[in-house]
This record gives sequence, structure tokens and C-alpha cells, in this order.
Amino acid sequence: MILGLAGNQNCGKTTLFNQLTGSNQHVGNFPGVTVARKDGQIRGHKDVTVVDLPGIYSLSPYSNEEIVTRDFLLNNNPDAIINIVDATNIERNLYLSMQLIELDIPMVIALNMMDEVRANGGTIKIKEFQKQLGVPVIPISASKNEGVEELIDTVLEVAEAKRAPRRQDFCSGAVHRTIHSIAHMVEDHAQRIKVPPRFAATKLVEGDEPMRKALRLSENEIDMVMHDVTEMERELGTDREAALADMRYSFIESLCASTVVKMGESREHRRSVAIDRVLTGKYLAIPIFLLIMMLIFWLTFGVIGTALSDLLSLGITAVTDAADAGLTAYGINPIVKSLVIDGVFAGVGSVLQFLPIIVVLFFFLSILEDSGYMARVAFVMDKLLRRIGLSGRSFVPMLIGFGCSVPAIMSTRTLSSERDRKMTILLTPFMSCSAKLPIYAVFTAAFFPKHAALVMILLYVMGILMGVGSGLLMRGTVFHGNPVPFVMELPNYRMPSAKSVLLLIWDKARDFLVRAFTVIFVATIIIWFLQTFDTRFNPVSSGSDSMLAMIGRWIAPIFAPLGFGDWMSSTALITGFTAKEAVISTLAVLTGTDVSNLPQALSTLFTPLTAFTFLTFTLLYTPCIAAVNAVRQEMGSVRSAVGVVFYQCGVAWIAAFLVYQAGRLVAG
Repeated sequence: MILGLAGNQNCGKTTLFNQLTGSNQHVGNFPGVTVARKDGQIRGHKDVTVVDLPGIYSLSPYSNEEIVTRDFLLNNNPDAIINIVDATNIERNLYLSMQLIELDIPMVIALNMMDEVRANGGTIKIKEFQKQLGVPVIPISASKNEGVEELIDTVLEVAEAKRAPRRQDFCSGAVHRTIHSIAHMVEDHAQRIKVPPRFAATKLVEGDEPMRKALRLSENEIDMVMHDVTEMERELGTDREAALADMRYSFIESLCASTVVKMGESREHRRSVAIDRVLTGKYLAIPIFLLIMMLIFWLTFGVIGTALSDLLSLGITAVTDAADAGLTAYGINPIVKSLVIDGVFAGVGSVLQFLPIIVVLFFFLSILEDSGYMARVAFVMDKLLRRIGLSGRSFVPMLIGFGCSVPAIMSTRTLSSERDRKMTILLTPFMSCSAKLPIYAVFTAAFFPKHAALVMILLYVMGILMGVGSGLLMRGTVFHGNPVPFVMELPNYRMPSAKSVLLLIWDKARDFLVRAFTVIFVATIIIWFLQTFDTRFNPVSSGSDSMLAMIGRWIAPIFAPLGFGDWMSSTALITGFTAKEAVISTLAVLTGTDVSNLPQALSTLFTPLTAFTFLTFTLLYTPCIAAVNAVRQEMGSVRSAVGVVFYQCGVAWIAAFLVYQAGRLVAG
């Protein structure tokens, strides 16, 4: 049995999904967290799968998430739909419910956040409410797990009995006549593609192009449909889409008037309005956001994260020394010992020490996200992003890009405009992902220990500015036109859920550890092998005679104008293409040092100027192979992915060259 979970954005859908399945999906307090469908088995019912669909406002396919949801409901034949409705904003949520009812699929409405309705003096007459809608209605509070068991029992009963909605016709007058006339006309076509005739008729009235193509109507039938629609528009004095919207909202207003006892303005809303006067104010919004981010960076890189990282570094060093002593006492072959100590421990250990920094950074970011503040930031950034040809909606993928470029690129599916989507994909890799944090941390500790947080902020700002510059360039060349209008629901501020924050931290930590013990582990062994042997596979006494040195010397002239033309730094940048953390693990292997001594070892390869130039290049050059593959998938073209690699490498080289030359002028 397959159940579809559908609802508006930010109505608690993923929270309910977690309660139904026990799944550990992340719940974010801003729209667009669910980009693609997620599956899970209902607790206690292993033969029942529930599919968490992207949050949408209608079944009109204007954006990719609406297409995902609509295609699933029409083509995958779910046994039932769980339609989750935010009871605190019931009028808007019911607009989607009415369209879902037209699909003639067994359905149950889950009225979520009923605890907030009751707390603010409201109530809903459930029996009368479900009688008028013709589908079962279950009051729940997904965050508190109230009513979820009753919901499961009801939806399974409805699905097993194949009990379709008892009522689908909510219209009257000209709209009623038009829908019924077209439904009879296209009935055979609708049955052929297994779509309810009324739903097909409603979509044709709306001017839905995918439905018209799917039905394969003749020219005569299209003319008859247009005649009926034109007659309806003339009689009502409005256009086709407004006529259907008026019909649906008229019914919703009548339903709510007779069944919903209005609650007073909620405490949460009053509090949110008061906070927004400050946080989204015309003059204070952006300065406050910058101050918050500076505080987070200071705590992460200057206080908490660095202290925890230093402690972990001491632990890794102790384990490395113990392993070294044990292998020496055992009398193991020196080559094998070098592989374990100089390869695995030096490479993987040099990356692992930065796990606390990743955890601390995402602890703060998840609090901002779950509290509802990030939705406000997207709203505030809309005006600025429009100057480079994007809407505020693009801010969400870019923000995710500060964590990892792969989900950020995938989350562009929530953008309704293909132009905005492609442009956002190309700009997102300029946002500095968390995989680069180990590089920044090591180099700032080595060359800028007293100004670590300031250097970190400067690097992030540089990435943002490069993204802005690229956006302006693309707007004037490749992506002409204006961004789509920006509409985003601002949720009430809420206390972040401890479970949600911990889940996000665990996800990031797990991803980091998986990369450390897979991609980076393999990369460090390859680097150790190339550094240990020459082209005849004889062990070398000096790393400068190794295969790796030979490869590095071929590449080094490219970076010589940037001030770091030695083979070690060049090789580290190449391995960074697999995963950015590999840059540090490679340098650790090449310099033959442990985690704690790596900053000192780097002082033999770089000066403060060339170190900052190196950081500039690593900030801007090509994203990792996984991100490049995500670009290929989302853009549908290998050419686009290759273009991103060459474009970012070119931008990185030019920016690093300018930084190096400017630094030399200032110093000289």
C-alpha cells in the first residue's frame, strides 16, 4: 500500500512524516526543505509506504516541486492521500485540498497545529467540517504526536475500502456549467490517460498546457473548450483562472464561516510581528544579519569550535603516537608503517580534527533556520538579489551552499523559473562550502592566528562578492530578462526543536565522517603511494624524487604567477577536486607531519601573502566532483558541468593573481 503525504509548504508535513515513519528526515522552518519525494514505512505497518511529497500551493505545474507532486499523484496511483492542513491558516491551505479532492483518490485531511488553535481560543466543528468536504478529517498536532495513531487507523481504513471523496462538485453558475460541459466532452480522453474527467476539465479551464497535451484533443475539441471558457469569462466578467479561484474561495469562506470558530491573534503571531519590526526593518535588517553571522563565525572559529578542535587534535596525536610506538615495537616493515602513520593517520587525522568546527557552525545555523529567521533573511535579500537578476527565493539554495554545494544545487528545483534556476545553479558554488573549513582553519592558524575570525569572514564575503559579480555578468550576457516575482510565507518564530537541531548536526557530522573514511582515505593512500615510490616503483629517499613530485612539477608553472609554484601545493589543489578536505590531508602526507605540527610545516611552503593567495584560489576554484555531477544532473548537460569547472578555475586564477600582485605592491 502506498500513501501520498501532500500539503502546503511549512505546514508541518515533514514533521508528520517523521512521526508516521520514525524517519530522521530534517525538518526546517522555511519553505522548500523537501525538494524530492522521500519514502518510509509507517511504524507497525511494514507493508505500508508513505511518500513525503514537496510542499505546494496548487496542482498547477509552475515549479519543479509542483511537477514532482502532481506527477506522483497522477502516475503512481497511490492508494490514498494524507492531506495535511495548517489549522491556524486553514483558508489558504484548503485551496489545495479542493484540488486534491478532484483527483477522486481516497483521502484523509489531517488538521495540524490544533494545539495552537485551542491555545488561542479557537475550535473547529470537525463533524460538520468533514461532512461538507466529503472526506474524513482528523485533528492532530504533529510536533506533539497528538492524534497521529487515529490518523494512521483512519487512512488505512479509507485506503483498504477504496473510499473516494463523497463530494467533488463545489461550484455553481457559469463555472459549474463550463466544467461539466468540458468534462463530458473529454471523458473518453481522460479515461484513456486514467485521469478523472472533472479534474481534466478543471485543468483545461485553467489553461493547463501539460493536461491539454496529455489529452491529445483534436482541433475541433480545443475550439469547443475555448468557446465554453470564453462564454464563462464573458458572463462572469473575469478571466478563467480568477473564475476558478473565486469558485474555490467562495466555498472555503462558506465552509469556514459555518464550522470554524475564529481564534484570536495568536501569541506566536503577535510575538513574530513585534520581532520583525526590528529584524526585517528597512535599515536594521541587513546590519543585524551581518552581526549575527559575525558572532557565529567568532564563536565557531575563535572560541568554541577552535578549542574543541584543539582538544580533538591532541587526542588524534596521542592515538597516532601510540600506533607508531606499537608498530615500531612489533617490528613491522618500514613501508607498511609509513603507509599507516604517514598515509592514513596523517591524511585522515588532519581532516578529522575539524569535525568540532563543522558541528559548532551547523549548530548555530540550524537554530537560525528552525527559529524561522532564515525565511526573513530570504525576504530581506530579495531586493538585493534582484539587482543581479535573481529573486529572494534563490537565497535559500545559496544559503544551503554554505553547508554543501550538492544539496544546494538540488534545492534549486524549488525555483519556478528555469532562468532563475540555471542562474542560481551556476552561482551557488561560489558560496564557500563547509568542506573548505579545514583549509581555512589550518592556514589561519599558521599565518593569521590573531585574526582568524576576520580572515574567515573576509573569505566568505569574497565568495559572495564573486557570486554577485558573476550574476551581473550573466544577467548582461547569458540570462537576459527579469526574475520571477518572489512570494514566500513567513512562518511564526518558534523555539527550535532540540531533536531537529541534533538531527541536522548528526547529518553534517555523518557526511563529514563518511567523506573522511572513503574519498579522503583513498586519496591519502594514493598520495602516499605516489610520494613514496618513483616511476620504477622503487622507494625514494626524498619526496622530490617521487612520481608525485614529477606530476606536481608539470602542474606547478600554472600556479607560479600566483606565488605558490611548488609541486606540493599544486598537487594538493588537484586532489581537492575529489573533496576539498583532501587539500589538507594531501599537504599533511606530503610534508610528512602530524596534525598538530601541520601549521608549522606550511610556513616552509608559504608566506602570509602567498598563503592568503592560496586561500583565495581554494575559495573560488572548481567545486568537488560530487557538486560537478549535481550540476550535470540538474542542468541536463555534461557541457554545462565542464563549463562550470573551467569558469570557476578561471575566476579563481584571476582573483588569486590580482590578490598576489596587489599584496606585492603594498609590501614593496
